[in-house]
Amino acid sequence: MRLGDVEFEDFVRARGTALLRYGYVLSGNADDAADLVQEALLKLSGAWRRVRNKDNPESYVRTIMARQHISWWRRRHREHVTDEVPEGSYTDDHSFGELWKELATLPRKQRVVLVLRYYEDLPDKEIAEILGISRGTVRSQAFHALNALRVKPSVLERERT
Repeated sequence: MRLGDVEFEDFVRARGTALLRYGYVLSGNADDAADLVQEALLKLSGAWRRVRNKDNPESYVRTIMARQHISWWRRRHREHVTDEVPEGSYTDDHSFGELWKELATLPRKQRVVLVLRYYEDLPDKEIAEILGISRGTVRSQAFHALNALRVKPSVLERERT
């Protein structure tokens, strides 16, 4: 076993659980989170010699995960809509709490921006670099996401009556 392999395995042992949590927050699904981590670590293993000497290899992995998540989302949304109802249905029985239910209603790009901004506490510039978009788009996506999550006064009035 080479020295670089040992360092990579140590990195995976030390940061694997945190990366899995990050993947879960991005995708909202434990299976997708595990797939994101696996894909990202596979890509990292090929670039480990180059990346290990940089300041923060974990940031490199998180960038891979965010981009991979968006890529998967785009691929899934190219599916063809049909008017035929599938024979069976599937519902996810996990309880995520009220906040997660509200976050799940957002488009994925907006959700990723909120996760990177408020969960990862990244500045707009870094979020823009990770997602490959402009800083203005990051701010716009965050604005629209937060606006969608705000409770309207008219809704509160209806609930009280």
